[in-house]
Amino acid sequence: MSSTEQRLTTSVLVIGSGGSGLRAAIELAEHGTEVLVVGKRPKMDAHTSLAAGGINAALGAMDPEDSWQQHAADTLKESYFLANPHTVQVVTEGAERGIADLVRYGMPFARETDGRISQRFFGAHTFRRTAFAGDYTGLEIQRTLIARTEALNIRTVDTVYITKLLVRENTVFGAYGFDLTTGSRYVIHADAVILAAGGHNRIWRRSSSRRDENTGDSFRLAVDAGGRIRDPELVQFHPSGLIEPENAAGTLVSEAARGEGGVLRNAVGERFMARYDAERMELSTRDRVALAAYTEIKEGRGTAHGGVWLDVSHLDREVIMRRLPRVYQTLLELQMLDITTDPIEIAPTAHYSMGGVWVRPEDHSTDVAGLYAIGEASSGLHGANRLGGNSLIELLVFGRIVGQAAAAYSVGLDAQLRSREAIAEAREEVDTLLSADGRENVRALQRAIRNIMTEHAGVVRNETGLRAGLRELDVIEHRMSEVGVHPDIAGYADLAHAFDLKASALAARATMEAAFERRESRGCHNRSDFPDIDKSLRVNLVWSGPGKISKESIPPIPAEIQALMRTVDTTGKLVE
Repeated sequence: MSSTEQRLTTSVLVIGSGGSGLRAAIELAEHGTEVLVVGKRPKMDAHTSLAAGGINAALGAMDPEDSWQQHAADTLKESYFLANPHTVQVVTEGAERGIADLVRYGMPFARETDGRISQRFFGAHTFRRTAFAGDYTGLEIQRTLIARTEALNIRTVDTVYITKLLVRENTVFGAYGFDLTTGSRYVIHADAVILAAGGHNRIWRRSSSRRDENTGDSFRLAVDAGGRIRDPELVQFHPSGLIEPENAAGTLVSEAARGEGGVLRNAVGERFMARYDAERMELSTRDRVALAAYTEIKEGRGTAHGGVWLDVSHLDREVIMRRLPRVYQTLLELQMLDITTDPIEIAPTAHYSMGGVWVRPEDHSTDVAGLYAIGEASSGLHGANRLGGNSLIELLVFGRIVGQAAAAYSVGLDAQLRSREAIAEAREEVDTLLSADGRENVRALQRAIRNIMTEHAGVVRNETGLRAGLRELDVIEHRMSEVGVHPDIAGYADLAHAFDLKASALAARATMEAAFERRESRGCHNRSDFPDIDKSLRVNLVWSGPGKISKESIPPIPAEIQALMRTVDTTGKLVE
């Protein structure tokens, strides 16, 4: 055993210190259950803090006729009927409570003069149900949750990378990991484990995630432990990601820029949305705008860097400074570009994993006893297109429910069975990588996977491309056995990148194999060789390892919710 191996014990371990992980931890602590949160990056820097637009709940603050049933109907319709109606009901019915919890923790929501929480339109919502705090709602939610965890003295360990879940007889008993700075190891024993480690959208070349996050860690940890992945092919591409500079490629330009009147033009100056959605133009849904921009670029009407122009310069300067402060600031910082006078060069960017670890809708438990998944790591709510503002409320609702479920599971255990073999395996995996001195560079292979996914599994896919992508991935996986890992004085980032690479390869395979099986175009999933929706594919695709995909039927939509479904006019509304 390594002399620098620390042993920690807790009732419930939460992996990931973003919004969903912190909300689950708060629930556990408030009910007196011991909890430990580990994150690979500082919690103030979690991905949740990047969410700009807002958080949904049918509060009826602005439109009293709104209801959770209408919110559910809008969510299911926007999902192209691939969301699980039970999951949708849990979230929409629990949304008001989720907002109340945030208020109780001190969240500074924007409010009307009479004190009501302000709510605004987001695309494809029937009513105004998106609460917000400027254009940095996610950041305020993260701050609020951190303040609450500190008030509750919740144990949080930053900069620890979890490499393996510890499992015996299909029951989780903890996790293994290492410190990113010192390399010291951790064996963490826990009755239950909550996986809140994000999605897999960083495996594309342009992504709204930053370096070293969302590389599919949740996918790899879960599958390795005996779990499965649902709908990995359903990835939302945000229409407006920056192209330059290279190290910030994919950084989002909030859709508020289009919502406030921004227009999209191609390289020859045409306002091209007229070709794709003449009625809604720039206020069309996210999947449609992304497809339109992709098509313009692919057909040769793109800009020099392979993008299109988003222009807000015709708007009043005061409006831009008041309504789009973050966009203005970001462009100044990254490109020295003044959006009040110049257009922004953008292209579709991988933004959100709508699929994820297979979970049960009622409590987000997985195939492995004691293991739960929440947030972007999980699946079931979004189907083939996510309704803007739904991801943040999902964290609040399922954070609470999963916290309660994990606490009950821990209390109900007669004993925690451990396995020396499982710990030895986890230790061996790290030792093997640390002694690896092959000629392959981990970062270069990671980039190769991102190129494969961008080329063959981007906004539009087809059989030829997916077959080619899988062949190229075979080669990468073979080369991965020859990597060299070299920690240095700055820390153990190289070892983390090697594990990121393993996760990326698994997530890429799951995504391409499922995309190959989904022979239709539905929501975010566009197959140029199968341009129509196939009614027989109104199923979830569940991936349990290379070449192993099963079809899972989706429960029927309750009649009261079905009756409320309609096509929502988004004219004049802020898009998703």
